[in-house]
Amino acid sequence: MSASILAAGAHDSSSSPSARIQSTVKNRDARAISRTIPLPHVVNGLSFLALIVLAIGIVVAYRVGVVRGSRDGEADGARLRREIADLAAESWQMRELAEDRRRLLRAIADSRDETANYRQLLIDLENNAPPLLLDSPGAPDDTKLIVGIGAVLERMLQQLGINSYRQIARWTDRDIDEFNARLPDFPGRIRRDAWVTQARALHQSKYGEVPPSRERG
Repeated sequence: MSASILAAGAHDSSSSPSARIQSTVKNRDARAISRTIPLPHVVNGLSFLALIVLAIGIVVAYRVGVVRGSRDGEADGARLRREIADLAAESWQMRELAEDRRRLLRAIADSRDETANYRQLLIDLENNAPPLLLDSPGAPDDTKLIVGIGAVLERMLQQLGINSYRQIARWTDRDIDEFNARLPDFPGRIRRDAWVTQARALHQSKYGEVPPSRERG
């Protein structure tokens, strides 16, 4: 037995340096491999941290999108309100223009009707009135010199037997009311234009005398 122990000791002593070197290399490789391979709890911690960062990013992106959408919505709302206001203003202007057009057309129609009536009156008066003898004795006065009396009214007055300043100058209030009723197309013009006062002045200027007044009836 002592021989075998000695032999074994001799064998261990002869192979111990290389064995120690190999053992040292193996230990170093094992430590390097253990450093390169992550531990399970480290991997789980990094994954959890990554999930937290991802969740925070999603929340921030959502809030940014909400804020941006809110701002865009406010801008769209303001633009829409401006467009509605512009449309309302244009609609109001169009209504005003349409109303002005209707008023203008009514005024033109009324003017045409009035012109047609005066033209017909003038035609009727010219067809029925006797010729004027301005140069003969007792010729009628030019009553158109009275403000408010034109060619049509002069013809109408002649048909009513009025052709001189003297006759108009002697009118009473009753005469004025009577002739005003007989001239329905010119209501109130006799008093408004003061025909009686003008006729008195024209008669005095032409004949050098004041026309005698009539007694009020």
